[in-house]
Amino acid sequence: MSLLKHLSCHLIFTLPVFIGAESANEYYLTRWARCMYSSPDLSDMVYIDNFYFNKYLYTQFNSTLGRFVGFSEYGMKNAEFWNNSTFLQHERANVDIWRFNIRTKESAVRVKAVKPKVILSLVNQAGGRHPSMLMCSAYEFYPQHIKVSWLRDGKLMTSEVTATMEMADGDWYYQIHSELEYTPKSGEKISCMVEHASSTQPMIYDWDPSIPESEKNKIAIGASGLVLGIIIAAAGLVYYKKKLAGRILVPN
Repeated sequence: MSLLKHLSCHLIFTLPVFIGAESANEYYLTRWARCMYSSPDLSDMVYIDNFYFNKYLYTQFNSTLGRFVGFSEYGMKNAEFWNNSTFLQHERANVDIWRFNIRTKESAVRVKAVKPKVILSLVNQAGGRHPSMLMCSAYEFYPQHIKVSWLRDGKLMTSEVTATMEMADGDWYYQIHSELEYTPKSGEKISCMVEHASSTQPMIYDWDPSIPESEKNKIAIGASGLVLGIIIAAAGLVYYKKKLAGRILVPN
């Protein structure tokens, strides 16, 4: 399983159509280009260039199609015009340009990538018919793009995943939390799979349904105290019996 990587080409332009108009009546044209790929050799890279009018997509160039397509009456006319102009050749050339940029930028990002710290925890204890809730939390990773998945006996799970939340820490690092409704079954193995630029292979963490380490420590401390108490009580009892026996043997 490979992580779908996403490089925002950051070709973003926002242009007010009517300069000087009231803010509520202003109109904006926005252009946003991005690249997506999953194979190491970028053979499946897709370059998409979107054109928006007031947040509505009206024309798009998709390198898979190799041409512009429209999503409105004006967008289709616009796409037809651009498909018969030098702009189409320019966009097709951008595919190779961004493929070169990705190879350059990805190596720089991978060097600075920080591997996430992953913790698996049980949020709600099972009770009656209600399932437990497992949470897979990844902390302090960089860059932001990450994929968290759940596996049951090595197979991808989708229906039981209830929520995935990604947040910025405010210090250039990120965290993400994925929740899974979990009904314990004998013999099955539940795993959290994390895919990130800091690792060339998916990182898989298996859920251990046994007692958590903190609970084991508490039990060990309690057991040690109990054993120590029994030893002290036994020693006191032996001492008391010996003392009592000594008193009986002493003549009046």
